[in-house]
Amino acid sequence: MAHAPQTRIAATYMRGGTSKGVFFHLLDLPERARVAGAARDALLLRVIGSPDPYAKQIDGMGGATSSTSKTVILSKSARPDHDVDYLFGQVAIDKPFVDWSGNCGNLSAAVGPFAIRHGLVDAARVPRDGVVTVRIWQANIGKTILAHVPISAGVVQETGDFELDGVTFAAAEVQLEFMDPAADEEGAGGAMFPTGQLVDDLEVPGVGTLKATMINAGIPTIFVNAAALGYTGTELQEAINGDAQALAMFETIRAHGALRMGLIRHLDEAAKRQHTPKVAIVAPPADYVASSGRQVTAGEVDLLVRALSMGKLHHAMMGTAAVAIGTAAAIPGTLVSLAAGGGARSAVRFGHPSGTLRVGAEACQVNGDWCVTKAIMSRSARVLMDGWVNVPGDAF
Repeated sequence: MAHAPQTRIAATYMRGGTSKGVFFHLLDLPERARVAGAARDALLLRVIGSPDPYAKQIDGMGGATSSTSKTVILSKSARPDHDVDYLFGQVAIDKPFVDWSGNCGNLSAAVGPFAIRHGLVDAARVPRDGVVTVRIWQANIGKTILAHVPISAGVVQETGDFELDGVTFAAAEVQLEFMDPAADEEGAGGAMFPTGQLVDDLEVPGVGTLKATMINAGIPTIFVNAAALGYTGTELQEAINGDAQALAMFETIRAHGALRMGLIRHLDEAAKRQHTPKVAIVAPPADYVASSGRQVTAGEVDLLVRALSMGKLHHAMMGTAAVAIGTAAAIPGTLVSLAAGGGARSAVRFGHPSGTLRVGAEACQVNGDWCVTKAIMSRSARVLMDGWVNVPGDAF
């Protein structure tokens, strides 16, 4: 019996923010995987090790969490005033699909460094020492991200003293600007608040009618008050991820919110759109102990936020959800703003399971409608491994 040999593909394994994933240059992919479709999805599933009924991704590069089951495809941009096109694929762990419906804000921090290292940025724009602004086209949602990448002795600086809660070691700071971050999702009409309201009554069968802020910024996100669900906002992962009934409740909220936001047309479509929207609970400041054991005091933060990604409570905070938090906090009357004490603000520091995070946003009203010109936050990134991934040739 003949057996297919393995296909070797150049790849880079990178951490960006509190996530990590496998990065590819588009032209390094096998030709049939250079275009969207079944072959590309099958290849990335096999690279990551999905679908895995054991939910461990032992036979692949994934780490069996939403933060580590990720892929990125980059290419030189043909768009004016952009350096690189960035396409993100969230790989399901136990199901055979790749979700292309949104961005990964954490891995956005690694896009600029990869682009510089792989010649996707004009060498004349890279100083010997200083900072280069990499202009990124986020292809999933059609938005621009500016990544300010430090350069030392002509190469990307990866080490440094910037500390990010949720990441064990310090590294160099990469500042990100998410320009005009209101997500331009199909079916949402590009509106920041697709229902036209800052706060809605969201009817969820088996749960009740919940006050909800549903926003398209960074990534479509549904915010509800923690207290309305019996939570305090100080919960760590095990308090929710170990409760099957709670996870089912959050998925029901997510599905009905997606329908209300116009992201899906039928409830059963939510199961094939796990990456978006996100669901998050918000609460006023309170003392709690982070997952690292560090004491976070109420005085350190403006509010508490816990967010779910791919059906589980995130260990820290998704970068795109942080953009949604910063945007909603800047707009008086949203549940996020109210949890932070109300009023207009240009930046917010929130508590998450791993610690705290600060994010800024510039909001304004135009003809009665809210808009945000950009959201700003800092992350870090580092190459973990360079080389090749090997995939059975008959897998895609």
